[in-house]
Amino acid sequence: MADNYWLNSIVDEIEQRHPDGEVLVESGASPSGIYHFGHLREVITCDAILLELRRRGRQARHVHFVDDLDALRKIPVNIPDEYEKYLGIPLCDVPAPDGSDRSYADYFVQDLIDTCKVLGIEVEFIRSHEKYRTGFFVPAIERAIERADQVRKTLEEVSGHKLDENWSPIQVLEGEYLKSRKFVAIDTNSKTIQFEEREGGTGTVAYDKGEVKLDWRIDWPARWWLLPVHAEPAGRDHSTRGGSFDTGLAILKDVFDTEGLVAVPYDFVNLAGDPKKMSASRGTGIQAKEIAKVLPPEVVRFFMLRYPPSKRLYFDQVDGMTRLVDEFAELISKERSEAEQQLLSLCTQPLGDKVVVSPVPFSHLVESYQAALKDPEATLNVLRRTEYKDDIDANQEIIKHELEFIDAWLEHWAPEDVKFSLQDTVDVSSLSSAQKSYLAELASKVESAPKEADGEWFHKAIYDFKDSSGLEPKQLFTTLYQVILGKDSGPRAGWFLSMLDRDWLIKRLREAGS
Repeated sequence: MADNYWLNSIVDEIEQRHPDGEVLVESGASPSGIYHFGHLREVITCDAILLELRRRGRQARHVHFVDDLDALRKIPVNIPDEYEKYLGIPLCDVPAPDGSDRSYADYFVQDLIDTCKVLGIEVEFIRSHEKYRTGFFVPAIERAIERADQVRKTLEEVSGHKLDENWSPIQVLEGEYLKSRKFVAIDTNSKTIQFEEREGGTGTVAYDKGEVKLDWRIDWPARWWLLPVHAEPAGRDHSTRGGSFDTGLAILKDVFDTEGLVAVPYDFVNLAGDPKKMSASRGTGIQAKEIAKVLPPEVVRFFMLRYPPSKRLYFDQVDGMTRLVDEFAELISKERSEAEQQLLSLCTQPLGDKVVVSPVPFSHLVESYQAALKDPEATLNVLRRTEYKDDIDANQEIIKHELEFIDAWLEHWAPEDVKFSLQDTVDVSSLSSAQKSYLAELASKVESAPKEADGEWFHKAIYDFKDSSGLEPKQLFTTLYQVILGKDSGPRAGWFLSMLDRDWLIKRLREAGS
């Protein structure tokens, strides 16, 4: 990681443009389906900006704008086909899929709210429909219509695309449905707008009651102007040249007479091996709430914040999980540079005493936990017989909490080849006489082992039978795995045997060798 952590240049620019007063940082999304892991990059980036501003003594807030006045445009894979009848209706007015009194929007956004709490993200959620229906957007609607020609000109110049002659800066509610209709007239006294109906007549709607919504490319800069927003991350799809962020910044300047918003472009989070970004509507990717159950919160933050937002991230639920947790554990334990200390603070400070990653390697904990039959107290005793015994007493409560995440990882993501459990009984019918003899002799050797015998001692004890047992070296180990785990492979044999209860191990070897 570079000495000048990426976050500093972003916050420097914010402070340069807004040297006084409170800074408002915004994130936002349409609650059209399940919130996935990729959505968390935006809110975690905002949280990091907030924390760094406050560290510098500035007042700052983070708001998440829930675009729940957007229309339901497509049916996600996890929603019944019968929801097609709601296409075109604002998400805030579509019923929740679970049959509750909540809206479709609130049903999905609740997962993000809950996940933010787990991750220590301080954020205020603002509903778009509430702002429109209480008149908050009235000044922006009137300004956009008053300067509609300028809006059109800016959109065409920046995007490079010619707008349709029937284009309008607004959408209107016709009955329950949000429609793009040609603007006819506005009455600022009665706060009504006339529009051209599909069949040629004229309809009237109240724009201070939420019956009018700004076109989405105008809605975005409108909220920047009204709130006002000083910085906002934007995904790669919005940050392309001439894209919605560029048009938004230009409209903010040309129509709303404001400058100074700091844009923070960020790239996607992909699953390892998948070239496509995660999608809420397609149901691809990992749900945000699932991440919060399986990955410790400080590690989620570490994954998102250790590289600049412009770098694409790839998440590996299997092998990458081990590396990721161990890299964070190393960051905790090592002598850190100033940038590394800043990163660590961003990952842990919001969590207070809820940090759950210990100095013990992830793979070591996984194997110890399973060797102890997934009993947390027994796992601590197993770990006390390893080279990490000095870390156990100082971190035992942290480790117990970390084991909860390991248990979830084993249940949801772990590959079969890392899972194991001690067999209640042993089947000796498939063992040869040479294998039985080897196990009986190993039992005697273990019985005479010193109390402090470690993994290296057990490994040597096993390997000493390579000449006398009549077995191939590989068979020495597969035989042990078969009688202990019921599998042909498992964790490092010497280390694994050193963790097991000595009396249980001797009894099992004697049973198998008889």
